[in-house]
Amino acid sequence: MGEAPQYVAARVQQALAEDARTNELGIRVDIRGDQLFLRGQVSEPGQRDRLGEVAHETAPALHLHNEIRILDASAPGEDEHLD
Repeated sequence: MGEAPQYVAARVQQALAEDARTNELGIRVDIRGDQLFLRGQVSEPGQRDRLGEVAHETAPALHLHNEIRILDASAPGEDEHLD
């Protein structure tokens, strides 16, 4: 294999943070063998898809598992009361 997994993960994480399409800091990147896992939460499906695209472009040789969850902002919970 070429680059050590931790370096590839760091490169993907940096791309997710710096790419103008994503600018996302809170995503965890894990690499196991030839598998790349993205984990975290975003507020909309389009952002999840863009993160997957940037990760794939950064490490195209790895098989991408986009496990990023979409936060459901459409169903608010109880009202928050501030004193």
